[in-house]
Amino acid sequence: MMSFLSKVTGSTAVSEDDDVVEGFVCNEADIGENEMKAIEMDGGKVLLVKQKGQLSAIGNRCSHYGAMLNNGALGDGRVRCPWHGACFNVLTGDIEDFPGQDSLPCFKVTVENGKVKVRAKRSELQSGKRTRPMVRKTNDDERTFVVVGGGPSGAICAETLRQEGFTGRVVMINKEPCLPYDRILVSKTMDFELQKKLLRDEKFYEQNEIETMTSTEVTAVNSKDRELSLSNGYKIRYDKMYIATGSKPRKPAIDGVDLPSVYVLRSNDDAKAVNAELGPDKHVVVLGVSFIGLEAAAYCVNKVAKVTVIGRGSVPLKESFGQEVGARVMEMFKEKGVEFVMNSGIKRCIGDDDKKLTSVELMDGTIVKADICIMGVGSTLYTSFLENSGIELNQNGSIDTNQYLESNVAGIYVGGDIANAPVYCNNNELATIGHYPLAQYHGKIAALNMVGKQTELKAVPYFWTMLFGKGFRYTGYGMPHETIIEGDLKQLSFVAFYLDAERKVIGMASCGRDPVVSQFAEFLSQGKTLHSDQLSPDPFAWTKASA
Repeated sequence: MMSFLSKVTGSTAVSEDDDVVEGFVCNEADIGENEMKAIEMDGGKVLLVKQKGQLSAIGNRCSHYGAMLNNGALGDGRVRCPWHGACFNVLTGDIEDFPGQDSLPCFKVTVENGKVKVRAKRSELQSGKRTRPMVRKTNDDERTFVVVGGGPSGAICAETLRQEGFTGRVVMINKEPCLPYDRILVSKTMDFELQKKLLRDEKFYEQNEIETMTSTEVTAVNSKDRELSLSNGYKIRYDKMYIATGSKPRKPAIDGVDLPSVYVLRSNDDAKAVNAELGPDKHVVVLGVSFIGLEAAAYCVNKVAKVTVIGRGSVPLKESFGQEVGARVMEMFKEKGVEFVMNSGIKRCIGDDDKKLTSVELMDGTIVKADICIMGVGSTLYTSFLENSGIELNQNGSIDTNQYLESNVAGIYVGGDIANAPVYCNNNELATIGHYPLAQYHGKIAALNMVGKQTELKAVPYFWTMLFGKGFRYTGYGMPHETIIEGDLKQLSFVAFYLDAERKVIGMASCGRDPVVSQFAEFLSQGKTLHSDQLSPDPFAWTKASA
């Protein structure tokens, strides 16, 4: 795959409809098979693609955070964002994998005398986004589909039902007191304004007749009678249901864990509470060295006197990125002033006579000053309300699904953190994976199957984090047997290949080397396999035939 950048100059015309612009953007011979060309047109960005001999044009900015898609990975009929892995159909602009909410505008392409002309609405060029049309409820459709959970998965499911033609009643139930929002900001940007980060506003749900019930929990499910009991005393009869209630951050069972200023990070309220306490004289202790713990430490370090991270293993992020990358991440954090105490944990949180947190005691008896303690050590699943429902729960609270995300009870679908669902790039073996874009993808697949458009789940997990301005990305799944590092780990410009015992590449991580992780995610999504012998002499030869 190759990409180009060009600018339409001197050939843009405005039609009688002043919202439409068109122009010749290049010669037909200028773009080859499996190539992408980025075009600036009337202040907007257009992605011109040629694949299977056909030219198409869609918006060039990812609808999630605006990454330029010409720098991404061109797959079979879709382009994948280089930053976070969202995918868009190159013929329609429809979003096919996540994160994000919106699709991209699609523009008309014609060829005249060997020159390529693009015609576009100015409004779509400028917005760079497109919300797929939705149906409304009709009086003759008496069905009720209920979405339990107002996180990213439930939000996508609810609107996809309307996009895919469901004209019955749609009810989304959310235990939080607000509409679905961009939850990944909770540990990354604690001072975000909730109303500005809603996935959709109240008007959107009203216009599309999606009923939203906030500050409401489902307390019981009777799958035999297809009835839900709610915390507000109401009951709802349903025809089909999607459950995506997510996970609850866990506090370890230690003395003092319920003191004020001992926090978990799950909600906007949690983030606001921590942020309100930060100050130049404060000492922050973070327990946990996964994404949430490190993101919280990175956010706090320049706002307080000291940040100390307590970790159970030898290096942070070891389970995600391995020993070598984890050690380099820890070195970077130390360079920024964050202190680490590894191979340890917190024995107790200590408060003064007024029950105000003053310090924590570590496993070896060391006392560390702490005005704020953030716990990032795992979670439990919000599924206890499903006991005696007929839905089978695993010991950890997760729920097994088939390839259509249906549970053991017909008509009840499960997704997001609580789903023990097939992972396409891991031979469709079941796994419970809690991550934002996968949850959104689950929501879409569940909705398609709920409306009768049978669609198999083809999950390829994609993770990312931004730490001190450095983007770390990972795709794939499984515990590696061996890691091969290509590039300069010290300079944070590298690719890590994770191999299983048979030396198959089961995962890939990178920093400063976009879009290779997106290319590998697309490679895996096509059912392809990469082995270690294909990494020599050119470790990236496989990218040249990824489309």
